[in-house]
Amino acid sequence: MSHYRANLPDLAFTCLEMFGADIFGVGPYADLDADTARDILVEVERLAREEMGVSFAEADRHPPRYDPASRSVTLPASMKAGLQAYLDAEFWRLGLPVELGGQPAPRLLQWAMAELYLGAHPALWMYAGGPGYAALIHRNGTPAQRRLAEIMVQRRWAATMVLTEPDAGSDVGAGRTRAVAQPDGTWHLEGVKRFITGGEHDLAENIVHLVLARPVGVPGVGGPGTKGLSLFLVPKLLFDADTGEPVARNGVFATNVEHKMGLKASTTCELTFGADAPAVGWLLGDTHDGIAQMFQVIEFARMMVGTKAIATASTGYLHALEHARTRVQGPDLRHAADKAAPRVPIIEHPDVRRSLLTQKATVEGMRALVMFTAAMQDRVAMAQASGRTDELAERVNDLLLPVVKGYGSERAWTLLGTESLQTMGGSGYLEDYPLEQYVRDAKIDTLYEGTTAIQGLDFFFRKIVRDQGLAITWLAGQVQAFVAATDADGRLKDERALLAAAAADVQHMLGLMLGWLAASGSPGPVAAEASTEAAAGDPRLVYLVGQNTTRLLMAVGDLVVAWLLLRQAEMALQRLDARLGVSPGGATAPESPAAFWSGKVAAAQWFARQVLPQLAAERASLQASDLTLMDLPVEAF
Repeated sequence: MSHYRANLPDLAFTCLEMFGADIFGVGPYADLDADTARDILVEVERLAREEMGVSFAEADRHPPRYDPASRSVTLPASMKAGLQAYLDAEFWRLGLPVELGGQPAPRLLQWAMAELYLGAHPALWMYAGGPGYAALIHRNGTPAQRRLAEIMVQRRWAATMVLTEPDAGSDVGAGRTRAVAQPDGTWHLEGVKRFITGGEHDLAENIVHLVLARPVGVPGVGGPGTKGLSLFLVPKLLFDADTGEPVARNGVFATNVEHKMGLKASTTCELTFGADAPAVGWLLGDTHDGIAQMFQVIEFARMMVGTKAIATASTGYLHALEHARTRVQGPDLRHAADKAAPRVPIIEHPDVRRSLLTQKATVEGMRALVMFTAAMQDRVAMAQASGRTDELAERVNDLLLPVVKGYGSERAWTLLGTESLQTMGGSGYLEDYPLEQYVRDAKIDTLYEGTTAIQGLDFFFRKIVRDQGLAITWLAGQVQAFVAATDADGRLKDERALLAAAAADVQHMLGLMLGWLAASGSPGPVAAEASTEAAAGDPRLVYLVGQNTTRLLMAVGDLVVAWLLLRQAEMALQRLDARLGVSPGGATAPESPAAFWSGKVAAAQWFARQVLPQLAAERASLQASDLTLMDLPVEAF
């Protein structure tokens, strides 16, 4: 039996109606209309729940086995069956280049599908990521490497992103793995990489590793820092270039598999290159442009992690909701003193309802955040298809990615442990229910692909400062436009006022941080390349900025989620007023459309009233920042 619960009505509404009305069946997606997309979501939900999700708990209880002698990993048979079902369904072809046997599909649909897969079995979907890496190789590679991409899809090979090193961690520029040029045009890689997701397994015939390494032996390339890194293709098995048939073992081996708190079904490996035999690789595209190429993977990965976090929070909420509806305990609070009063389902208790509505509002708002970001990606893709560039959409997408990843992962982790598991009481702490695994699995989302602190730094210094505020100014304008609009009977008047106050709080927070940065005379840690000389000022003031980048990230996340929820509430009120009786999502509709729309209004009002006022306190805390913590001796900690 599968653990997975999907909110298909809300997913379909947000993807197809809220953001997809002008995308499906248009331009490059002319062959994929909304009705077809809706049918795809229905079938993908069934596939995720019935075929993929069934091995979720088993693979956690009986994780992959690592054999040090052969340096190989064996996965549970049930995971192999789930992966085979996923591959056979071939929905993974949606979004792949036509040259690789794919079909154009909106990013909205691709990320909606991803939520379903990631909610059912995130590790399994990550193992199946080979076609996505093949698309990147096809986009950036030489003709021979484009043939490799074709082979990867045809033979369903796996692939990995190989970036982190034991002593470097998030400091990518400190990586020491070397790539030594060979006379035949190949490279031999030497070094150790750590925390490589899916670095070794037996689910695919071959694994192609995309490895960041520092070239040596070639004049004018290599050198210190991130600009000295290049991206290499290093297969687990060497192969015939025409057919893809494996011919020999390459010199890259898994020398350890980590024992983790959660996500145990995913093999997180240490990979050693060139220790026993040459690790042969090829420079991607024959260009030393490793960081730019790798960021194409990283940007996808950060969107994926945020989507995974939100997918898990969603199914966690639905389990808590089901438990609250069926668990009978205690009398109605109005009759608490009456020992003979009938016991009621716990969903009748006020604090349980507070918890459930908090979960519902936050999860649905974060889903809208993912779909809003996907819609920006679709704007970029549609412009490219017509020979144009949508620079604004590119900038807004860049701005939103750290919010999706950082805000989404932090809020999901907190919701799962503080609200979803708590709703189920002691039962939630047991392995009989999936919540305890959800909590353990979710923590990694705040850590990998850049911790939340790194997302905060990226958000402020790169996506706001280096962008000169263009994307954040546009986003603020969208929020202000909603605030300025009026609904006919003022039913959202109070919520618009709360949104306006919250927007002012966030604007003040950002203004203070920009002021501190300017007064410090420093461009900041990740904006340094934009300026070679520091202006006169107190450089220690940059510490005030560093204390608050995560705070700003989370505040913007709350503001954007509230805005998106209120936009949904506005749509819901229109549906309720029209009495259309039309269910959201067509075939994916709930039994009661009126209840669905009423729930949308309630979720938005709850979030606006309960969450947005907290931003005033965040503003006050930020404003009170000083250098005390930096002056404190290390020994005092």
